[in-house]
Amino acid sequence: MDRTAILLPPSAIDRQHNTCAQLRGLLAREHTPPLALVETYGCQQNVSDSEKIRGMLREMGCAFTDSPAQADIIVINTCAIRENAEKRVYGLLGRLTHTKEANPRQIICLCGCMAQQETAAEKVRRSYRHVDLIFGPQALWRFPELLLEVVEHHGRVFSIENEHGTIAEGLPVLRESGTKAWVSIMYGCNNFCSYCIVPYVRGRERSREVADILREVRELAEAGVREITLLGQNVNSYGKDLDTPADFADLLTEIDKIPGDYLIRFMTSHPKDAGDKLFQTMARCSHVARQLHLPVQSGCSRVLKAMNRGYTRESYLEKVRAARSAMPDLVLTSDIIIGFPGETEAEAMETVSLIEEVRYDALFTFIYSPRPGTPAARLPDPATRQEKQVWFDRLLEAQNRISAEIHRGYVGQRLRVLVDGETGDKDWPLSARTAGGRLVHLSGSRELIGQYAEVEIAGSNTWALFGLIRNEELGIRN
Repeated sequence: MDRTAILLPPSAIDRQHNTCAQLRGLLAREHTPPLALVETYGCQQNVSDSEKIRGMLREMGCAFTDSPAQADIIVINTCAIRENAEKRVYGLLGRLTHTKEANPRQIICLCGCMAQQETAAEKVRRSYRHVDLIFGPQALWRFPELLLEVVEHHGRVFSIENEHGTIAEGLPVLRESGTKAWVSIMYGCNNFCSYCIVPYVRGRERSREVADILREVRELAEAGVREITLLGQNVNSYGKDLDTPADFADLLTEIDKIPGDYLIRFMTSHPKDAGDKLFQTMARCSHVARQLHLPVQSGCSRVLKAMNRGYTRESYLEKVRAARSAMPDLVLTSDIIIGFPGETEAEAMETVSLIEEVRYDALFTFIYSPRPGTPAARLPDPATRQEKQVWFDRLLEAQNRISAEIHRGYVGQRLRVLVDGETGDKDWPLSARTAGGRLVHLSGSRELIGQYAEVEIAGSNTWALFGLIRNEELGIRN
């Protein structure tokens, strides 16, 4: 892809900033700022996109609310990966008819991957006429201009053209946390897995320039952010479109040179592009977590071929062995789909046998959900939903046992964790993460949130560890 066609000039971003200033005057109310609500569904990239949307809304003079009834502007950032996410969005849109009736000036916006799908956009056009603005991921950088059109002309605006996608540097960002941050290093996807809608709604792969990424990470590290997650649909494809050659391992090496007490995570890695250079780089870089999310999706080579994944069971297992050889302390997680069209019980059990062999620390598991417009949605699918549920339950039973066994091995260890939130549990009120991304429930005071702490693991279950803080310098003995 021609880089000049996807790198937006500074003048285009300046135009959005100027539009935000214009909207600040148009949206201003007599005594209070306009209130905005941003609701996010789906992956971490959507969370990152919503932080940009909030940044633009703040630049327009908005404050924020969690109440749809109080909001003057509602933005729903959607996901198209699974049918359940779409149903939840339609349910929310239905409920918002009442808030719009109570406040006819309320502006309702639908964006994200679901909005980019022609069938979904047409359904909203016909059946949810209270929605004022619909735009896809490629048009996110133009949100101020699109919103201005709604405000000035009081009409509905749709921006869901089949665009190649762009890279917009310099958009405002309002981050959810001062402890953790998302940094997108690339956008789009070229893989076309047969079950996945993402390449059709997010466009082709396009990488940010190394210098822009390094500048953002450096600013975050200097601001005291403790955990930075690099995002891409397939981070291992990073750099293939750059004029100056660089790959993802090279990028990690450069980021690792930035001083500071922070940890780098990344997702998602596609197994077909992960290799020894990445694993050795992870092992060498002091800021990079020894954590790898390596989605396998299936343990059956025939099903993997039907999924268009680009690797076999055997080649995937070779990569796992190489990664663990480079990093014996590696925490390994994965995604799995059960019930892909045409999958048999025996093939589903091959997936169960793979997780028994690999012994993942944790899994994200799903029963196949057909996505209209993808090749897999057109395949014959003789297995019933009930049969797939039985296979799925066997998978969960095996993984839950493995996770519980791995977690029991942590008991008695002393670990450094990042305290990142509250649980609402009076006995274990704090949540934290190990360097490997394992969830730890802690006793202690909320003043520790945002800090690293030394903890002793006192207990575990299938999903979490339980720790006691032992920081002598904090004067804590609990």
